[in-house]
Amino acid sequence: MNVQPLLDALGIQEQAARALADDLREQITELQGRLREAETHLEHLAITQKTVTALADRLPAVPPDLPEHPDYPRILGVFNDATGPVRARDLCEALDHELLPKNIEGTRAKLKRLVRLDILTEVDVGSLTRKQ
Repeated sequence: MNVQPLLDALGIQEQAARALADDLREQITELQGRLREAETHLEHLAITQKTVTALADRLPAVPPDLPEHPDYPRILGVFNDATGPVRARDLCEALDHELLPKNIEGTRAKLKRLVRLDILTEVDVGSLTRKQ
């Protein structure tokens, strides 16, 4: 039996396997470099986040802009003086609005807008307080 063709075929497969292994080693080296860069970037991001968080704690809180309507500063004045939750009806009385359904509903809409702006918080259905 002639084994030379078999040995030649094995030699060809060995060369292909060596070429593949060399190519994979190059890819591994490249990926290790990219991994080191990504890890360094993550470290820098963590340091930046820690620094920004520390600085943000020192900044005074900036109140959000109020909508353009003369009632909003007056509403906040009532909440600043209040000792507990305030309802739309109570607010109408404090602002000297007539206790008509349209006035109460309009005031309720303003209160809901202040909740969406994260200035007020609803502690119970219809009862609101100033957000701390």
